[in-house]
Amino acid sequence: MNGYFHRTGLLIALVLATFEAFGEGPYLATGVKIGEVDSNSALVWVRLTRHRAPVPGKAPMPEVVYRGPVGETMNRPPQRHDPAWTPEVRMPAGYSMETIAGAAPGAEGEVRVMYRPDDADNWKKTSWTPVKPGRDFTCQISLKRLKPGTRYQLRVETRSPNRAAGETLEGSLGTAPRKDAPAPVVFTVTTGQEYLHQDAPQGGFLMYDAMLKLRPDFFVHTGDILYYDLLAKNLDLARWHWARTYSLPTNINFHRQVAGYFMKDDHDTWQDDCWPTMTSPYMGTFTFAQGQAVFLEQVPIREKTYRTYRWGKELQIWLVEGRDYRSPNTDPDGPNKTIWGAEQKAWFKKTVLESDATFRVLISPTPLVGPDRENKNDNHANAGFTHEGLELRQFIAQQKNMIVICGDRHWQYVSVDDETGLREYCCGPASDAHAGGWPPNERRPEHRYLNVIGGFLSVSVARPDGAPTLTLRHHNVNGAVLNEDNLAAD
Repeated sequence: MNGYFHRTGLLIALVLATFEAFGEGPYLATGVKIGEVDSNSALVWVRLTRHRAPVPGKAPMPEVVYRGPVGETMNRPPQRHDPAWTPEVRMPAGYSMETIAGAAPGAEGEVRVMYRPDDADNWKKTSWTPVKPGRDFTCQISLKRLKPGTRYQLRVETRSPNRAAGETLEGSLGTAPRKDAPAPVVFTVTTGQEYLHQDAPQGGFLMYDAMLKLRPDFFVHTGDILYYDLLAKNLDLARWHWARTYSLPTNINFHRQVAGYFMKDDHDTWQDDCWPTMTSPYMGTFTFAQGQAVFLEQVPIREKTYRTYRWGKELQIWLVEGRDYRSPNTDPDGPNKTIWGAEQKAWFKKTVLESDATFRVLISPTPLVGPDRENKNDNHANAGFTHEGLELRQFIAQQKNMIVICGDRHWQYVSVDDETGLREYCCGPASDAHAGGWPPNERRPEHRYLNVIGGFLSVSVARPDGAPTLTLRHHNVNGAVLNEDNLAAD
């Protein structure tokens, strides 16, 4: 793994190839993220940094040990939630949060975005917006009154508090077609992006370059964007996880030119299989509520983490929240036990019934069909949420041309529920090193496709013979197609 963390001169050159530098900062070491795109608007997320590149991976890392009831220490507690053992973060001698491997300290300053359609000569520009030091030196800039179905060039400009020019980053985005336009659409989906499981020689993940070759209109990250569990024992270390992940070259290059919808799951909210009222000393001073807040500051997103977007006449997607409203996993199952919460569930059913899109796609952080492992109890495919799982499967299966796409599981699959006929597509993890958790040869009756491998899912809507068709393809990390389904509209 050392090759992934030792950033050579060549690596740094690749990171900076899309930037222009002016003066002495502020910089954009963690790139930009474009999100929440609809027919007329988009959000551009920016974080200003003190340095042009992150601290190289050859720098030391913090260490976490667990202190027991009589002062003894261990690298991991005997049981994860044992209240007798608490984590203790030890910084390398002479190092701080600003100098450990992957750090990209924030900086004060202002940001504006210039934008224009690909065929236009003149730029429009937003006003200068200061970043917020209390929100990790980030800001979100809203682009409004955009044209539907149009590709835009972007230029993100920065300046210091004294208005000296900083760094500039070029990017692009495409807006959604009008809801009555029978336009083709392509999007990609992934999950399970573990920093320690990078596979791109220059640093990052091969799947991002493979996705770019498909020219996706948008991208969905279903959650587990990063993994807090082992090291994020305080708020500063949680933010450091985001900085080191989004300073990776492949991530910067992808997100500057593909709009995304970001969802969260357990590992990028707080810890494995977590819920809001869960108590545990395992995460130190870092709390569930802080995890919720950090997510909102680190991705382009509006007020609610559940939302729906329309992409032309043929496609509407729903992105749901699976952590903020859930009952404890340990509660007995029944009609009041929930993952989504009553308000979100009512919103989902209402907006689905109101939709006239040809294809309707629920994108969930966790499975509704599975199958999942019997020792898990965290999603609608598990016994612990049987009541709500059946309710949702029955409702979705009653809708014409509606399917589920999910993340969370570290393997790719297509499953059809034997009771309702609901189809579910799991995208699989971001890299082969992160694949696992299911026996490769254990293909159950529900499975139509099974592959314990890294990669991503692509989805396209088109009219190849004049009839709307939804095509779903599983890809490996290099983009090769491993499985393809073509679903014609009823």
